[in-house]
Amino acid sequence: MAANAPQALLFDLGGVLIDIDFRRAFAAWGEAAAAPAAGLAERFVFDAAYHAYERGEIGETEYFASLRALLGISISDDEFLEGWNAIFVGARPGVDAMLARLAESWPLYVFSNTSRAHKLYFQARYSALLAPVREVFCSCDIGLRKPTLEAYSDVCRRVGVPPGRVAFFDDLDENVRGARNAGLRAFHVRADEGTPQVLERSLW
Repeated sequence: MAANAPQALLFDLGGVLIDIDFRRAFAAWGEAAAAPAAGLAERFVFDAAYHAYERGEIGETEYFASLRALLGISISDDEFLEGWNAIFVGARPGVDAMLARLAESWPLYVFSNTSRAHKLYFQARYSALLAPVREVFCSCDIGLRKPTLEAYSDVCRRVGVPPGRVAFFDDLDENVRGARNAGLRAFHVRADEGTPQVLERSLW
C-alpha cells in the first residue's frame, strides 16, 4: 500500500450501501390517509424540522406532528413510522462482498444523516451487511449533519485518522463537496454506477 494511501474508508449508507426510495413512504402514507401519494410528494420538503430530527434534537412524536401539518394528513405515529421505514429497498448489488473484501485491508466506517427510528431499523435489518463495519456514525447521535465541516471533522476525530487519509463515498454531490472542503478524499457514487465500481476506480 502506498505511503499516502487512505488509512480508513468512510461510507454514506443510503444510496451507497443500501438503496432507498422515498416514494415508498409517500405511497404508504397515502394509502393510510386515503390521499394521492403524488400530492404528498409535492408537499414534502427537507425542512428545519427534518434537519432537527436527524440531529437528534426532536423525536418521532415532534417530527411526525410537523409532517401532519406539512402534508395535510391525519394518520397515527405508527402509520407514519411504517412509511418512514419503508424507504429501505435493499443492499446495493455487490456491496456485501465488497465490504468483506475491503475489511481485510482497511478499517471501515459509515456516516449517515439519519434519525433514531431509521437507525434502529437498519441496524436490525442489515446487521449482516454491516458486520464488517467497525462503527456507524449517525447524525442523530453526534448532533451534526453532513455537509458541515464540523460533522466531518467530528467523525474523523472519532475514527482517529486525519481527514486527508480518509476516503469517503457519498451519493449526494453537496456531501462530497463538503467532505472535500473538510480535507477528506471524497468520491461521488452516482445512481447509474455501482458502488464497487466507484471503489475500484478510486482506490486502485
